[in-house]
Formats: sequence, C-alpha cells, structure tokens
Amino acid sequence: MTTAPRRSFYRPMRSRSATEPNRASTPLELLFDLCFVVAVAQAATLLEHDIVEHHFWHGVVSYSMVFFAIWWAWMNVTWFASAYDTDDDVYRLSVLIAIVGALIIAAGVPRAFDNVDFVLITVGYSVMRLANVGQWIRAAVSDPTHRKNGTRYAIGIFVVQIGWWLRLLAHGDAAYWTFGILVVAELLIPIWAERPGMTQWHPGHIAERYGLFTLIVLGEAVLAASVAFESGLGSGANADVIALGAAGIVIVFAMWWLYFDREGELGGLSSFLWGYGHYLIFAAAAAVGSGLVVNVAFHTGEAHISETAAGYALAIPVATYTVSVWLLHILPHEHGVLLFTAPVGAGLILLAPLVPATAQVIAVLMALIVGLTVAPSRRAIALSTDETYPQPTPPA
Repeated sequence: MTTAPRRSFYRPMRSRSATEPNRASTPLELLFDLCFVVAVAQAATLLEHDIVEHHFWHGVVSYSMVFFAIWWAWMNVTWFASAYDTDDDVYRLSVLIAIVGALIIAAGVPRAFDNVDFVLITVGYSVMRLANVGQWIRAAVSDPTHRKNGTRYAIGIFVVQIGWWLRLLAHGDAAYWTFGILVVAELLIPIWAERPGMTQWHPGHIAERYGLFTLIVLGEAVLAASVAFESGLGSGANADVIALGAAGIVIVFAMWWLYFDREGELGGLSSFLWGYGHYLIFAAAAAVGSGLVVNVAFHTGEAHISETAAGYALAIPVATYTVSVWLLHILPHEHGVLLFTAPVGAGLILLAPLVPATAQVIAVLMALIVGLTVAPSRRAIALSTDETYPQPTPPA
C-alpha cells in the first residue's frame, strides 16, 4: 500500500520540466475553469440581450471587451501553472484568490454592458492579475535560471494594472481607444518577458488546458440548444424552434469535432500565435450560444428583429470559429485542395442568412466541412492499417 506524499505549506518554486510525463490538469485547475463558466455565461447572455434589443454594435463591442478580461486572466494563470505549479498551500491560496477575482469579473459584466461601467470588472481583473504578480515574484526568487522572466512579468503586469485604473477616468471615445492601447500592452508583456529565454511550459499540458476551456465555451451553445428544445416542446409546440434546436446540436457537435479531431498540439506555430489566436475560438464558441438563443427569440416572437439579422447573429460566430480553428489546428499540418474546405465553408456560412432556414443550412455546411476535412486522414489511416495488417488470401 503506497502512502500519498504530504503536501507542504511552502516549497521552492522551481521550473517544471517541459517533458514531464503524464502531466494532466489538476483538480484545482478544473475548479478554476468551472468558476470561469459564470463569467462566460454572463457575457454570452448579455450579448444575446443586446442583439435582441437592436443594440448589435454595442453588444459586440462590449462582449469583445469583457471577454478579453475573462480570457486574458484565465490564460495567464494557466500558462504560469504549466511552468510553476508547486501545488503547495501558498500556491493553492493564490489560485483561490484568482478565482475570487473571476467571480468579481462575472458580477461586473452587467454593469459593463448596461452602463459601460468597468469599475467592478477592473477590481476583479486586478485581483486576478495581482495574484499573478505575487506568483511571478515567488518564481523569480526561487528559480535563478528564469529570474529575469519572473521579474519582467511582475513589473509588466503591475505597471499595466496602473494603466487599467487610470483608464476608468476616460469617457466617451477615449474609453475605447485607451482600452485598445492597454490590450496591446497586455499582449506585449509575455513577448517582452520571454526574451531572456522561454519559461518551461508543458506543451501537452497547455493543449489539454485549452481543450478543456474550449469545452466550457461550447457548453454555452449546448445550453442554448436545450433552450430551443424547451421552447419548442412547451405549450403550443413550435416545429421551427424544435428544428432550430436540432440544427444547434449538429452545429455544436461539428464545432467539437473540428477542434478535437486531432490531438491538441502547438505544431509549428509560435506559442504566442497559438495561445493568442484562441481568443477568437473561445469568444466565437460562446457567442454561438448567444446566436442560437437570439434565433429562438425570433421564432417565438420575442425578438423584433429581421430574420436576416437573427441569422447573422449565428452565422458570424460560427464562421469565425471555423476559420480560427482552421488557422490554428488544420492549416499548419495539412496540404492539398481539401485544406481550403473550412475557409470556403465559412464563406458559405456567411451567405446562409440570405436564405430561409439559416440554422439548418449552417448545420449542413458544418457537417460537410467536418466530413471533408477529416476524410483524408481517415483514408490515410485505413491505408496504413491495410499495409500493416494485410488481409489473408483465401485458399485456392
């Protein structure tokens, strides 16, 4: 009988090996992801409300800004954990503090959408980011090899946090362009901090973490499909809404298949490009749920927008997701004419709102995209299997 190792209150924060075997997400990381569901759900719900109320541009801009805070805070904790997770008590407490920040962000989402009031989101964001500063300081002290990295991260994050608080003084258009400047500053921190030498993040662990967050945001679309079925099967069955729910399920299944068809890997892409590019995948996947709910509201008479507008509320995020997955997961690894199935399909998806039964047309297109994208690899596997295990010849 083996005895589980004792967990210490504090241990030196040494860089973990990038080739560590069997590196999987920890229960604390899964709890961290689960708490982010609240913030993602809040943002997706309010995007749907804005679109239904004819505030399309306001909804998209507010959603993009709020989702950046959610995604960037999640991503930085995730990459740090991949390199330095000691799983001691001090580390756990720091992550739990970050979770509190995520919940504060979720509480501030309605204010950001309704009143362009980012005070509460800034508070939650700072809680998460300053917890991350403490972690980087700890890493800089304990890991001499990557001390410059940790120091740069801590300084960069702290300075930009001051910028976020000063931004609250801006009004009107200044609130938007200062937001853009600070986003660029945030994105540049890792590029600057990693110049002395890359920290030892684990490729397999990172791929798994991103895959799990993809499942979380796809869950918003699954919930929206269930709303469609609930509305369609309620009092006074609505065949259009039931068909919408069925189409939504096909779309979500196709989105899942397209992302997870091959084992997640960074491949030949820069880790920055791969990591940053997932913003579009995550944001679009969650927005698909909003688009489905908008279409339910249209078919039940609760949304007074045109059928075309409702269609684009679904088509735009589905097309964005498809192209983003193609750029990060398919383009770096595949060749041939069928390589362009996804972008061509995304173009057709953007035309789908111009015809009736938009959701059903998108569902068919997504199923075709998946089928044509995975077909070459399936044929290759079949051929290699035949060569490895030749069929016995029948006796003469």
